[in-house]
Amino acid sequence: MSIIQNNKWLVGVITASLVSSAALWEGTRYYAYYDIAGIPTVCQGYTGKDIVFNKKYSVEECNAFLRKELTTHSNGVLNCITKPLQQHTHDAFTLMAYNIGVSGFCSSRTAKLYNEGRYTEACYAMYKSPSGKPVWSYVKKNGEWEFVQGLYNRRRYEAKMCLGDRDAKLD
Repeated sequence: MSIIQNNKWLVGVITASLVSSAALWEGTRYYAYYDIAGIPTVCQGYTGKDIVFNKKYSVEECNAFLRKELTTHSNGVLNCITKPLQQHTHDAFTLMAYNIGVSGFCSSRTAKLYNEGRYTEACYAMYKSPSGKPVWSYVKKNGEWEFVQGLYNRRRYEAKMCLGDRDAKLD
């Protein structure tokens, strides 16, 4: 799929809000570690195959990783969204995709609802199913899915960002 004309202005746009939100939720570690799902990670959630353990990454390296990855994930989001996006919604979708992957985001209920023009429902779908059960808030450990409150909190933050109201009351 290609990026629709109304969203081309967003190509390569990485806002301060998106960068600061990613840094807030990912945290920063200058040495590689295994994240909660056992994935090698460094800096602000970077999970590339080129991670070197026992190396101290610099602030500049971490910033470069984050900007590159947010741009990549943003472009992935833009390639699967078929309706015009506002900046705050684009940022929320990119932040979510940075955590769950572009394929996860593009196959999500959120993306499907948004592409149907059901914008508010799409934002709510970032953190809950139609029955109200949390979504995208679980990590597989020892073959079992385990609820992670921090991921649920992040999904709610992303939903508020998507709605354009960080003070929104979510049910």
